[in-house]
Amino acid sequence: MLRLNEKNLCARVTSDEVSRASASYADVLACCQGGEERHAGSLGWLHVDDWASDDTIARIEALSARLREGADTFVLIGVGGSNNASRAALCALGARGGALDGAHRVVYAGNTLSAFELRRVLEDLEGREVVIDCVAKNFETLEPGSSFRLLRQWLVERYGEKDAASRVICCGTPGSHLERLCRAHGYTFTTFPEPVGGRYTALTEVHLLPLAFAGADVRALVAGARAEEALLRDGTADPTTNAAWRYALIRRLAWDAGLRVELLSFFEPRFRWLSKWYEQLFGESEGKDGRGLLPSSAEYSEELHSLGQYVQDGTPQLMETFLDVLEPSAEDSLVLGGSDIDDRFEYLDGVDFWDVNKASFAATRAAHASALPCPTLELDRLDAEHLGRLFYFLMLSCYLSASLLGVNPFDQPGVEAYKNNMYALPGKPGYEDRKAELEARM
Repeated sequence: MLRLNEKNLCARVTSDEVSRASASYADVLACCQGGEERHAGSLGWLHVDDWASDDTIARIEALSARLREGADTFVLIGVGGSNNASRAALCALGARGGALDGAHRVVYAGNTLSAFELRRVLEDLEGREVVIDCVAKNFETLEPGSSFRLLRQWLVERYGEKDAASRVICCGTPGSHLERLCRAHGYTFTTFPEPVGGRYTALTEVHLLPLAFAGADVRALVAGARAEEALLRDGTADPTTNAAWRYALIRRLAWDAGLRVELLSFFEPRFRWLSKWYEQLFGESEGKDGRGLLPSSAEYSEELHSLGQYVQDGTPQLMETFLDVLEPSAEDSLVLGGSDIDDRFEYLDGVDFWDVNKASFAATRAAHASALPCPTLELDRLDAEHLGRLFYFLMLSCYLSASLLGVNPFDQPGVEAYKNNMYALPGKPGYEDRKAELEARM
């Protein structure tokens, strides 16, 4: 299960206030649970089975099996929502070198314009059997477009045009230029769900295909999300027991109390890329109209010795949400041996690092909760099922939270502004007009 632990909320946001706010904003919960007509073009993720049905998963598994027969490396070309969720899942599930089975790995491109980094990607592919997957809803964004050209040409040089074509997958909108390219050149085309924005695609083919290639149990991932959907969208249940709703209300009450930053903190490094996914999800969904908590993250215990000082004693502008896993797996146990020299750490004789880490977690949360609200999202275990639950929980919470704040959860005008400015690239259609406009601002 996934639970919201409110025991470490402080006086600035209390559980009683959350319950009172639930009644005040009840109409927001009902609208979001049902899915608002005004957002119908962006809510394809709300019902998991719309884009992750058993038939869809079977088709993904079949394609993944074919790709795994001839390749050991899957290059996911995409930026932001097109790669964050699969990267988060593989890291959380304990992938080593991008692989869960030790043989089939996922690496990433299309998320940088750095020549140094792109050279590193190409060098890393030498000696590997490679397939590439270009994920682009509209195939107009520079980062994935440029990486797709680079890697496609690399495949042709290495395998020849015919064999290279069998190693190219594209995930885009039906009827788009990307689909026409696939038809013309014999690439495999898969569907980017049109009614789902990139940052909400965690439970769609966009990410299920690379996860299946790497050896993840995508059926368990989707099953967890389905279970969470059934729980959180039950309009007959007492709203004050809805954890996603209460978490969204905590965020709104924190904003009302003058807090301006949410820190997602964790003592398990496997959440590192999940935190990046969270930052995009909430940052791009809520950060508009001069509103929204700034989403950031902290990887403890290392950052207790840097950022932790600010969290405890700095400007009082934070709420801190902790991620916690309650039950260890076999790989989560490592017991220290007895004393062999006088290192003055004899109190650690026979102690498991799991318990040491948990003690540090509890001590940190207690200290921080004396100054700021510290809700905790608790997972029974860190496995595919619980990760699916967490993905769905946070996406629904984000929808609820943005709606409570009065902003559109599904547009990204700031991102579009930067993309429009890229028309100043030499040779790009509209270059001269856009260049003159930008120069006039400087």
